[in-house]
Amino acid sequence: MIRPLFEEEDYNSVNFTETLLKPGEYDNCLFTNCIFTGVLLSEYQFTECQFINCDFSNTNVSNTQFKDVEFKQCKLVGVQFNECSKTLFSATFTDCMMRLSSFYRCQLKNFSFQNCMLHEVDFAEADLSKTKLVNCDFSNALFDQTNLSKSDLSTCINFNIDPERNKITKAKISSDQLIGLLAKYQITVSS
Repeated sequence: MIRPLFEEEDYNSVNFTETLLKPGEYDNCLFTNCIFTGVLLSEYQFTECQFINCDFSNTNVSNTQFKDVEFKQCKLVGVQFNECSKTLFSATFTDCMMRLSSFYRCQLKNFSFQNCMLHEVDFAEADLSKTKLVNCDFSNALFDQTNLSKSDLSTCINFNIDPERNKITKAKISSDQLIGLLAKYQITVSS
């Protein structure tokens, strides 16, 4: 099946809950101040697209392809990235607010999360090795059998990572956040 191709188009302040985004392949497109809340984006393909200040709350991304996509200042609540297409899956997240989203079993090597709130995000069994994690808040995020090898968490806060259940070899963590590795032992760390 041949899908329509949309190249270098700008979408500004479009509410896609009211105006359907045409199914197809979007290449090098810019989406600014758009609303995707609850929209079904299944089988869409986004390559080298930018999403700026968009709302993706509860958007269905089942089999959606994201290749070299940038999310900036976006709200991504309840987005199940673990259901999107894994083919060339790559994205950067900057100044985003994520809650209750999932990257379960996702390959996130060399991804970038900068200045993001990642509250209650599921990273179980994900590969975050060498992932760029800068100034992120991981309140109640789930790490279980997660590969964090060589990841830099030194500027991140509020994570709870069990070193017995996760791979953290050569990860960087600030001394202020060591409690996030020791929480299960109920140890009090004093300064």
